[in-house]
Amino acid sequence: MRRMLQSIAALLPLFLTLEFFATTSTALASGFAILEQSVRGLGSAFSNSAAADDASTIFFNPAGLTRLSNNSAIAAGYYIFPTALFQDRGSVDVTGAPLTGGDGGDGGVNIFVPNFYAVWNAGDRIKLGLGVNSPFGLKTRYDRDWVGRYYAINSELVTININPTVAAKLTDNLSLGAGINLQYAEAKLSNAIDFGLIGAARLRTSPQTADGSVELEGDDWSWGYNLGLLYEPNRKTRFGLAYRSAITHDLEGEANFNVPAAVSALTATGRFQDGSVKGELNLPDTLSVNAYHQISRRVALTGDVTWTNWSRFEELRVTFDNPTEPESIIPNNWHDTFRYSLGIDYAVSEAWKLRAGVSYDPSPVDGTYRSPRIPDSNRTWLAIGASFKASEAIDFDIGYAHLFVDDSNIDLSSSTSGNLRGKVDSDVDIIGLQLTWKF
Repeated sequence: MRRMLQSIAALLPLFLTLEFFATTSTALASGFAILEQSVRGLGSAFSNSAAADDASTIFFNPAGLTRLSNNSAIAAGYYIFPTALFQDRGSVDVTGAPLTGGDGGDGGVNIFVPNFYAVWNAGDRIKLGLGVNSPFGLKTRYDRDWVGRYYAINSELVTININPTVAAKLTDNLSLGAGINLQYAEAKLSNAIDFGLIGAARLRTSPQTADGSVELEGDDWSWGYNLGLLYEPNRKTRFGLAYRSAITHDLEGEANFNVPAAVSALTATGRFQDGSVKGELNLPDTLSVNAYHQISRRVALTGDVTWTNWSRFEELRVTFDNPTEPESIIPNNWHDTFRYSLGIDYAVSEAWKLRAGVSYDPSPVDGTYRSPRIPDSNRTWLAIGASFKASEAIDFDIGYAHLFVDDSNIDLSSSTSGNLRGKVDSDVDIIGLQLTWKF
């Protein structure tokens, strides 16, 4: 065990660094959740939580650790290739004049997302585990002069989750697991400000003639927990129940304004000054019910239903320490969702296993509140994957998924930002690679 702990200690800084710089893009899972926590899960469209056949069960159901007979460690990475293309449909400013600018380019950003898991024996029926992952993330980026610049330019959310776990086999059929989630969150938001409109009465400027900008940045550490139950009525069948708690981050950071010289007089009132900001980020809890059934020596079926409490994400509220700067409140009014997944595993030989899956992942976003920051919409997953047992100690996994994303219609109105009307065409390709070491 000492050698195992030393290995984890050596690798953990690397994976923390990778997680910090790897943010995800617009349309991976509903809202801004990141499902990419297992390559085997990716290949089955995340229907296989009850399979509990590698250390990534730390994230999906910690009770599944009791099914792992060896100490093991997993290093996995996912390359994600999203597109998010906006098409303008008559956006106008507050005077009714067309909003100037292009379509913003591709709002999606190609990125790499890693995760790391390790598990080791602590007794005949007890397992300990450690996971490092990113359960939530977001990155959208548009051209600075695009038509929707007053609503969004850059949007980033990074989470790093450190998840120590313990699992116990209470009976031959029943296992329980629990973990603590120590989580770091960092958010960055920027958008243009129409100072030409703001200064119209005082400075006789015109809308869209004096654009400035604001960038908000904040971070926080918080914590939550996850629980799991795994019931095996027989060797061929397993049922899982898993819960991940909600986490609230009280973000603190800075606001940086860019005010054009032509309208600098607007700052004389005390507004639009750089300073400290606070914001609350309410991340949802989830509840998953899943099953695994081996229908023959080679074939197994998997299924999962996951509820996500997205209604916690009611609004995005930013409070400025500057008393002259009013709160920024953006309503979201998201609703809860259920994701449905089905999959199949096929054992070709002792060394090779193939899998496939399909999932329907509905969006929590009401069209009334959909924003270019998170142009979320319903998506359907089609996925395939394979496992190769290279030796008694080494396994390799590969997974691929294509996400078919419904068009995201946007129709937002604001007394300062005008009316943004259009749609976003999106799709996503994901490929994952995983190495498992047993010792």
